[in-house]
Amino acid sequence: MKRQLTILAAIVAMGAAMVLAQTTATAQKGAGKGNGVRALLRKRLVNALDLTADQKQQAKTILQGARETAQPLAQQLKQDRQALVAAIQAGDSAKIQQLSTDMGSLRGHVLAIRSDAMSRFYATLTPDQKAKAADFLQKARQVLGKQAGE
Repeated sequence: MKRQLTILAAIVAMGAAMVLAQTTATAQKGAGKGNGVRALLRKRLVNALDLTADQKQQAKTILQGARETAQPLAQQLKQDRQALVAAIQAGDSAKIQQLSTDMGSLRGHVLAIRSDAMSRFYATLTPDQKAKAADFLQKARQVLGKQAGE
């Protein structure tokens, strides 16, 4: 049950991200191409939830805040990935271990930031929208499970 709620929150957040992306899509028309199944799911979820203008604005605010909070962590992850490549090439096992541990911690922090944002967005949904999101999640899992060969 906890896993299903986590997955539901992730899909809701993807939907919220899509709302945010739609508000800036005019300037970046065509930039979302190639995002594949996730982009399609986000778009369909946003349409299914029929968010109000206020909910869209709240989603935008929540997601922008999360993005700003996670940005320094993402930058550190990028630097650590580059250092990890160098450590691998140098055969420095101690550095590889240290960087891997550091990166795991950073990824955990980013996940916590994103999960908190998803939770705050989910709280803005009406009971009907939450039910629609749950139904959407179930259908998406069925489709994705079939694509994954389950």
